[in-house]
Amino acid sequence: MFYIPYNSRKTYHKNPFGAVACGEETVFRIILQRSLCCRAVWLVIHRDGEAVEYLPATWDCMEKESEEWWKITYRPSICGIYWYHFEYDTDYGRTSVTNIGNGVAKITKDGTDWQLTVYDKAVRTPDWIKGGIMYQIFPDRFFSSGQKKDSVPSDRVIRDDWGVEPMWEPDQSGRINKYDFFCGDLKGIEQKLPYLSSLSVNCIYLNPIFEAASNHRYDTADYEKIDPLLGDEEDFESLCKSAEKYNIRIILDGVFSHTGADSRYFNKCGRYGNDGAYNTKESRFFDWYKFRSWPDSYESWWGIDILPEVCEETPSYIDYIGSVCDKWMQKGASGWRLDVADELPDIFLESFFHRVKKQKPDAFVLGEVWEDATNKISYGHRRKYLLGNQMDSVMNYPFANAVMRFLTTGSAESFMDRVLSVLENYPPQSIHTLMNHIGTHDTARAITALAATSSYDRSAYKNGSGRLSDSEYRFGISLMKSAAVLQFTLPGVPCIYYGDEAGMQGGEDPFNRGCFPWGNENTELLSFYQKLGSIRRKNPCFTDGEFIPVSGILGCVAYARKKSGNACLTIVNRNEHSIDYLLPFDWQYLSHSLGGERISSDCIRLDACSATILY
Repeated sequence: MFYIPYNSRKTYHKNPFGAVACGEETVFRIILQRSLCCRAVWLVIHRDGEAVEYLPATWDCMEKESEEWWKITYRPSICGIYWYHFEYDTDYGRTSVTNIGNGVAKITKDGTDWQLTVYDKAVRTPDWIKGGIMYQIFPDRFFSSGQKKDSVPSDRVIRDDWGVEPMWEPDQSGRINKYDFFCGDLKGIEQKLPYLSSLSVNCIYLNPIFEAASNHRYDTADYEKIDPLLGDEEDFESLCKSAEKYNIRIILDGVFSHTGADSRYFNKCGRYGNDGAYNTKESRFFDWYKFRSWPDSYESWWGIDILPEVCEETPSYIDYIGSVCDKWMQKGASGWRLDVADELPDIFLESFFHRVKKQKPDAFVLGEVWEDATNKISYGHRRKYLLGNQMDSVMNYPFANAVMRFLTTGSAESFMDRVLSVLENYPPQSIHTLMNHIGTHDTARAITALAATSSYDRSAYKNGSGRLSDSEYRFGISLMKSAAVLQFTLPGVPCIYYGDEAGMQGGEDPFNRGCFPWGNENTELLSFYQKLGSIRRKNPCFTDGEFIPVSGILGCVAYARKKSGNACLTIVNRNEHSIDYLLPFDWQYLSHSLGGERISSDCIRLDACSATILY
């Protein structure tokens, strides 16, 4: 008879579930068959880079006639990532119990260890972001106030045809030598604050706003100046003050692993005098860069020579970026999103984090990490982003991938496993501040990715603008609704990429960065997002409530969120046919906030590719 000796995701096997605070009592229970005649059981555990400990278990109890329960109580004394499995002794020797996936154990040496994340219990993350809604804006393409701009470089391609497809003209080597600008600006964002408030947004994440040669501005030219096409410092301060009236805060994009080659610091193009590191070895910025052979051979980000890498460990660079942080937070910023945070060394992250918190203790520091942020290895060692003193939280690519995969393949089992893996590994204070996106400036538009069916050439949507047909677009709208329901009800903070709520489509860069379609929004989808925002705002279980998996099978997922007297049940049907979902006993006779049709006290019908939220 098959049985499961241990499941790390069940609290009767491991309590508490998930990450634990340093010094917190953690109870492990393992079940072994009585017929094994087990004489001793061991918890085999070690912290990264340290010796393995063998901790003896005590016999706990009998269950039925065939099961013996063994118990180990453990209190980790140092923060870090721990790895563990179990071993037991019989008359025939010692045997291992290891993880074969989904947290489930098997008596075998062929599995892997379980992860135990131990975090600093003193760490606090900002309360204002929990339960909120983020909105990501690519500033050049959101809204233009029409305000006249001064000191705009003459070599920029200025567009006056808002809404037309972005320009994409690579040369023979694939290099982009000129960028087009639609002139979205900070004043334009300020004018649209009532619209963002209608979506229940309480945090705006701005892609880079500092002076740069490109329209995406990830090639920073001057960290101390707003790009002239976006406005000036007064416009930024005005935006922050106006946003505060709507209970909205602004966080900035910090691009600190590299600068632009066309910048005051490197100055390869000679635009900024002659004090750049490229111009002279006597430059005050020379030590910031990694020259192999000065001036033309240098390290650059992913080999892109317009993005020279900086030495983030250089004290003068750390101090300078700290002063940049101070300046913009004093002018109204409430936090930072750190671009390619996994390429920034610990010494930089810790210095920056403390500088931000010194300015505003409740500021939000968010990192770009595409993988599981708790166990990633870079710079030759295990990173400690979320153990305290480096970041509050990260962009939640594992959730984004899980949502998109479920809605394109229907694999409910894979979705639930991916979600539980994140919840098991991440510290709780970071979980409730995760940036839950389904699309960003780095990915194809969500509706385009979701509507990718076998009826057309997917490569066109990856490598070009890839406009959807009418039938594909309608299908995409239905899947966007389900994606938004998942995004808004999973633990963490949903982040809307500007225009997703309006039904914007597009392939990868630059076609995912089109102009917001003011006056041509998909009103059906927009109304749905506004309804979701209202539901989220009215239910405190979405702030930091418990996540309770209910089911994940046959193309349908269901889970509950609970906090005190408030609870919501989310059900998403990815099947291309309707289903009748039998509700758990606790959820019968209750109301629903959107979607679904009650057909009896204990059953609700969901249309194909649809979702419901019960409360």
